[in-house]
Amino acid sequence: MEPQDEKIASAPQWPARSREAFFGRHKGKPLSPAQARLFRDSLPARRVDPIGAPPTAAALTDLFPVPVEAVRLEIGFGGGEHLHLESGRLPTAGFIGVEPFVNGMAKMLVALDAEPRPNLRLYDDDATKLLDWLPEASLDGIDLFYPDPWPKSKHWKRRFVSQKNLSRFSRVLKPGSRFRFASDIDSYVSWTLDHCARHPHFSPPQGGSETWTTPYEGWPGTRYEAKAHREGRRGVYLTFTRR
Repeated sequence: MEPQDEKIASAPQWPARSREAFFGRHKGKPLSPAQARLFRDSLPARRVDPIGAPPTAAALTDLFPVPVEAVRLEIGFGGGEHLHLESGRLPTAGFIGVEPFVNGMAKMLVALDAEPRPNLRLYDDDATKLLDWLPEASLDGIDLFYPDPWPKSKHWKRRFVSQKNLSRFSRVLKPGSRFRFASDIDSYVSWTLDHCARHPHFSPPQGGSETWTTPYEGWPGTRYEAKAHREGRRGVYLTFTRR
């Protein structure tokens, strides 16, 4: 095999973006050889494959090679700072992390190569596919932190928070579990407050508005949050309860 052919054969294959995708580009700068190797050799064993009949809610914990008492989902984990720390901080909980952006997933794979998390599984495609596959009342929490705000009004339909996606959340969340949302974009915070207020299955956010700028317990900070601070914006951290 010629060197160029070998390079093409070993390159990771990115999933095709669905028509309903709520994320933008798949890939940024080229991956390093080490990152490409992790995509090829490490990601397949960690990837959740939402094809075929979903497991029962009771059997969802079987996705993990270690015993877990609860399962949580983080959508769009970016560079993985929070998810990697949280899954290490709470080893008896199972975590599924979704990140379709290749370079973000690469950073997570590098972190897992250095500090493995057997209670963490990954998915690198559109989160709606996974949400539609997961069994009813099977999750103990959903986190959506610093999602793409799609600031132009013509793009608002691509914001992940919508009545349709909140119904997806309410279907898979157990009653009494939490949906946590963080953003530094005021219009998206107001958008989320309004959408959750109009949805029948979510209670008003915990605490008063004076507490919403306090990060969650164990919050490590993220590169997106750091960028917001540099640009003079502060994060808002909301917690909604599934009725």
